[in-house]
Amino acid sequence: VAKDLALQHLELGDRRVRILDKGRTQYFALHEKTGHLVTTERIDREQLCRPVQKCVLRCELMVEEKM
Repeated sequence: VAKDLALQHLELGDRRVRILDKGRTQYFALHEKTGHLVTTERIDREQLCRPVQKCVLRCELMVEEKM
């Protein structure tokens, strides 16, 4: 994420970059030291997307400070 936004990983905190998941469980987070998008827990496809063939988890990235 830091690389895609052309920021140093330390700037993510300064600009208050955060992940917004719409569901009850937050599956993604930003790794503080690298700026990588990481999973926060194991994702069970069968549990989340049983009846559908295409399984998509959506999340939004919010940057509160100016870029």
